[in-house]
Amino acid sequence: MFDGASILITGGTGSFGKKYTETLLSKYKPKKIIIFSRDELKQLEMQQSLSSTCIRYFLGDVRDTDRLIQACNKVDYIIHAAALKQVPAAEYNPMECIKTNVNGAENIINAAIHNKVKKVIALSTDKAASPINLYGATKLCSDKLFVAANNMVGANTPRFSVVRYGNVLGSRGSVVPIFKSLIEKGESELPITDEQMTRFWITLQEGVDFVLESFRRMYGGEIFIPKLPSVRIVDVARAMAPAMHHKHVGIRPGEKLHETMVPSDDSYRTIEFADHYVITPSIRFADAEVDYRINKLGERGVDCNPGFSYDSGTNSRFLSVDEIRAMHIGAKQ
Repeated sequence: MFDGASILITGGTGSFGKKYTETLLSKYKPKKIIIFSRDELKQLEMQQSLSSTCIRYFLGDVRDTDRLIQACNKVDYIIHAAALKQVPAAEYNPMECIKTNVNGAENIINAAIHNKVKKVIALSTDKAASPINLYGATKLCSDKLFVAANNMVGANTPRFSVVRYGNVLGSRGSVVPIFKSLIEKGESELPITDEQMTRFWITLQEGVDFVLESFRRMYGGEIFIPKLPSVRIVDVARAMAPAMHHKHVGIRPGEKLHETMVPSDDSYRTIEFADHYVITPSIRFADAEVDYRINKLGERGVDCNPGFSYDSGTNSRFLSVDEIRAMHIGAKQ
């Protein structure tokens, strides 16, 4: 579906945007890939590493509706990855986080509708599920905006959906590069927030592939959630540096002990498929009756039981230390 298409990626110079662009170029023949971001240096660096005649670089901010409308001209698909994501920074700068994550989401929706884009997928986060920090609250607002946008267009396009997953292995701010940096510096200890802390485990490529498949599966209004293994943070530390001691530093403000991607309160509208879950809209769309148990690819799902939740601490599959080490994350052998 991406052959001959024009695709816009907001926050396109980030880890996800770069990997998504590389994957599009390797698997498809897009007409145009528009990298929309506000950092000119990162755009320059990306141009030097990714050379293709179909890539266009647009300087701009998702807070700027006019610039977004201009960038979305004749665009077929939008991946909205731009966000302010650092939990402590959001707590100290709440209005700035709201301007980007909430107002920016509204601007994406308006620009997509104005330009009659076909489909839009917004990237979300586990922190939007039962949020306890401002970042999570803004992403929950964003999710609600994108789902409700389907009601604004009725039976017309664009169609809007959301993909939700947790921290990506190796991305900026995740635990692996932090541990790796400390190991390379010759530190004697690795900081562990809590011995019981768990996280879902997804690679950057897995995240990209899941978004690509979600475009093919979507009707509009779904929140797509991949099925993933869990890891204990202490096991990640053991995999990367078996001989290093651990230093308990405590949970940071706004941080959860476990990741939740489907809260139990959403169980009544969650459908389980072979490799993912779908949270269906909490509102009825005026011009569309959709049976989300059969997606656009013909895959069939079943309703989850009342009270079901998808949580990294109670997940059915955990990776062992050896499995983590085998994933080539820079572990010491």
